[in-house]
Amino acid sequence: MTSPRGQGAPPDRGSGELANEVEGFLLLQAEREQAQREAEALCARLPWLTTGQAEDLTRHYTEQRLGLTRQALQAFADRAGRLRGEYEARYADLRRTLLRRHAVWACLLLASSIGVSTGAAWLTR
Repeated sequence: MTSPRGQGAPPDRGSGELANEVEGFLLLQAEREQAQREAEALCARLPWLTTGQAEDLTRHYTEQRLGLTRQALQAFADRAGRLRGEYEARYADLRRTLLRRHAVWACLLLASSIGVSTGAAWLTR
């Protein structure tokens, strides 16, 4: 799929957020339909329920199932946020360590090249 701005141009940030919202909506609808099917299957195994009771049970089951799903997804999102923070902190530490090592090596290289140049200058005198 090409973007309206040209062939191969990356989509802007707004369209990514919209895509995430649409995906979330579709996942919610799929979860709701699955919960509805499960509730109807439960009611089918309880033939003594009246139509009103079956509808009420279906509604309560669906609401409870969606609430549990929401709690699970929130727990996953919270854990992902914590992990992201931990990984970002570790990445920053690794970058600082690597930068320090590169700086030390650059200083050593510069000092050794100055030393070699100074030594060569002394030898040519």
